[in-house]
Amino acid sequence: MLSIDPSNNTERENYKFLVGSIIPRPIAFVTTMSDKGIINGAPFSYFNIVSSNPPMISLSIQRSAGRQKDTARNIIHLKEFVVHIVDENNVAKINQTAASLPPNESEIELAQLTPVPSIKISVPGVEEAKIRMECVLEHSVELGGQDSPGCDLIIGKVVQFHIEESIYEKGRIDQIGLGAVSRLAGTNYAKIGELFSIERPK
Repeated sequence: MLSIDPSNNTERENYKFLVGSIIPRPIAFVTTMSDKGIINGAPFSYFNIVSSNPPMISLSIQRSAGRQKDTARNIIHLKEFVVHIVDENNVAKINQTAASLPPNESEIELAQLTPVPSIKISVPGVEEAKIRMECVLEHSVELGGQDSPGCDLIIGKVVQFHIEESIYEKGRIDQIGLGAVSRLAGTNYAKIGELFSIERPK
């Protein structure tokens, strides 16, 4: 087995090891709003659950050459955002939003996604997602060094769930009906494959 010290690697080398090893990763499509009212949308696969009491999620938003991305800057400023689950039906459009646009242009318009108002926050979501979560900022932490942070860790509290009725039954979500896709390495994605169950020990 190879034994590798990450401190001897470039950032790109460590990135390849991480995204090739930690798979599959759920994908959050995040909408935010700038101080000029521009709706920003971007996908993130450094995303997961933090807590169910209260319901909270995490996003790690990597910086580029030390520069904060629009999503992180908007969340920290407005303290609101919407997280959508990326699925088989919307992944092609969501992929278009990964394009690097200036802050005064909207990825929502570029990908021809349909804005839909939120109930408890000012940031809209998009209609094309079967699940979306209205979130408010709980914590933001700069990680990677005081002089040159490498990412912004965002913890958001979910204040409203929106779930398509066709995938909801008796308090549960139909995971096959949701059709969530996950991120692998490079340009690769994965669908829900063969399912199996293992009873947890008592």
